[in-house]
Amino acid sequence: MVSFDNTENAFKAKTSPELNRSYWLFKLISSPTLVKLGANFGPMALNIGFKGLIKSTIFKQFVGGETIHDCSITIGQLGKYNIGTILDYSVEGKESEADFDHCLEETLETIKKAKNDPNIPFCVFKVTGLARFDLLQKVSANQTLNENEKQEWQRVKDRVSKICKSAFDGNQPTFIDAEESWIQPAIDELANENMALYNKNKALIYNTYQFYRHDRLNYLSETIKKGKDNGYHIGAKLVRGAYMEKERLRAKEMNYPSPIQATKEESDKDYNSALQLCVENIEMVGLCAGTHNEKSSLYLVELMQQKNITPADKRIYFSQLFGMSDHISYNLSLAGYNVSKYVPYGPVKEVLPYLIRRAQENTSVKGQTGRELNLIMKEKKRRTELKK
Repeated sequence: MVSFDNTENAFKAKTSPELNRSYWLFKLISSPTLVKLGANFGPMALNIGFKGLIKSTIFKQFVGGETIHDCSITIGQLGKYNIGTILDYSVEGKESEADFDHCLEETLETIKKAKNDPNIPFCVFKVTGLARFDLLQKVSANQTLNENEKQEWQRVKDRVSKICKSAFDGNQPTFIDAEESWIQPAIDELANENMALYNKNKALIYNTYQFYRHDRLNYLSETIKKGKDNGYHIGAKLVRGAYMEKERLRAKEMNYPSPIQATKEESDKDYNSALQLCVENIEMVGLCAGTHNEKSSLYLVELMQQKNITPADKRIYFSQLFGMSDHISYNLSLAGYNVSKYVPYGPVKEVLPYLIRRAQENTSVKGQTGRELNLIMKEKKRRTELKK
């Protein structure tokens, strides 16, 4: 049975100085006050000369580098332990056609790099890197587009299609990330169109399903049925979600029912039910379990054993964010399971929103920072005792 308590395995790739850096970093982001200050003053800190400090601390912990080339060292280091890399160009919030075209080209470059590197099992992109947020919101709400917006939406569809066609031609599985609920219908539409087109023989294009939403289990079930009825595979990346506080606040301010589960237990229940649904339909589903939850990870291991699915079966992957939950990633990999790490990259200034979300997530998710700290402290103690 896989155990996540083995810190020697979890931190095999970290030197003692690197372990100490992680310790102090998680110690700092365990303080909600400091995280709030960082969120407010992070952009200003870059402008007054603190780029080097940010780059050597939180950036180094959670980001692979500023360019694809910079990520090569991280890709190689993870690959030594049979952990794949998912290169994620984490620049967001852009609004110009030139920025969208640049993101398109950058994503195509990740697919090109992945095609020639067995250590990159998946690529990924966010639709907000290719389209205006307000346009996605309008499409999602089924509002009538004017002529310029129709042309703009077609350009968005063309960009997504170009990425998915490149993924298909290169036989390179690619994720479409989930985003806020009020733009998700447009993203789902793009994902479903391209899954129907390119997933005839196996799952190459994956949509992402967020189970902190109470409607996603039914939606996943309907999507699988639609794939069965129409003869194509479903790529399913399952996550809990990253926009909970924003979602609840918007629902309250705009006076509509929150899409977020009432309790964490309900989110966990739906997530595990989704794992079961995917495993039961594994003949036509590609599954990536993106989770930092030990119980869900062990549950998927149990489901695979019950169905006599070997750990190395490429239809099932486990995935965690780079810089977090190494006790899950490394112990699963060393037990022979397929594991990948989400490795974001991009210029420090552009990746800052991602870094702020990671820091906020670690303080808002119950026990996340404490768990990381306890594991690091346990490994530090083990190494100290070895020297005696």
